[in-house]
Parts: sequence; structure tokens; C-alpha cells
Amino acid sequence: MIKLYTKKFVGSVNCLTLSVCLFSIIMTAQPIFSWSFTTPALQVSPVNGAFEFPLAQFGDGKIKHFEYKHAPNQAVRFFIVRSADGVFRAALDACEVCYRAKKGYVQDGDNVVCINCGLKFRTDKISQARGGCNPVPLKIKVQNGKILVNQNDVLSGLRYFR
Repeated sequence: MIKLYTKKFVGSVNCLTLSVCLFSIIMTAQPIFSWSFTTPALQVSPVNGAFEFPLAQFGDGKIKHFEYKHAPNQAVRFFIVRSADGVFRAALDACEVCYRAKKGYVQDGDNVVCINCGLKFRTDKISQARGGCNPVPLKIKVQNGKILVNQNDVLSGLRYFR
């Protein structure tokens, strides 16, 4: 009878150890699998230190997502949209609050919506409203029929995508 009780105790310890190990593996792997961006992004590369986009690409007022892979494990996502007031605006596909969830924004009419928390932001406030769950602003320059986004400005947002 003592042997039977010992086997049950050893079996429960092994089960507990296995459970703890599995929990540790899942919690360690969670950041790797948390990249849950549901919106596809076009891969882009800078030309002479800037990303260039033709204005016509944004004439429909739809948000366009882009991803810049700076290094194998370093990617930054951003978007550009022509807001309801006709101004071209850009921001990182992240905010200071929800960036760890790595879900980004989608468009809903004249708003962008944080996929993580569901908050809505008017497109005409992108690049102007800062902090909280507002998309992190990016400076852009419009010249010669193109939108220019500085590569270093995009890279400054790398911390939101690690």
C-alpha cells in the first residue's frame, strides 16, 4: 500500500512539473506570437533616406499600411491616409498604450480604430493629437506630387514594434 501511495505522489509531482514547464513555455513564447496585425502592409524600402509615395495612391481616402524591415528582426509599421479634410497624414501603426498588443489600426469611415481597445480617432486629427491611444504621429512632406516620409522618423518608432 505504501508503494501505491508513493506512485500517486510521484505521478502528481510529474504532472505539476509538466504543467509548470508548459506554462513557462507558453508565457515565454507569447511575445513571439503576439504579432497579430490583421491588416496587411506593403513592404517598403527608403530611397535616399526617405520613403516616397505618389499622391494618387491616397486619392481614395483609404488608409494604406506599410512595413519597413530595417533588419531581420526589426520591422516598423506605419500608415498614410488622406483625411476627411483632404490633408495627407501619417502615423505609426501603434500607440503609446496598446503597442504591446501589436494589432494596429483599421479604418472605419472618417475614423481609424485601434484594433486592441476599439477607440476611434478622426482621420483629421492624425499627426496632430498625441499621446494615449492616438496613433504615434509621423512627419511628412508633400512635394513634386509625392509624399515623403523620413527614414529616421520611421526608425524612431522602432521601440513600439519590439
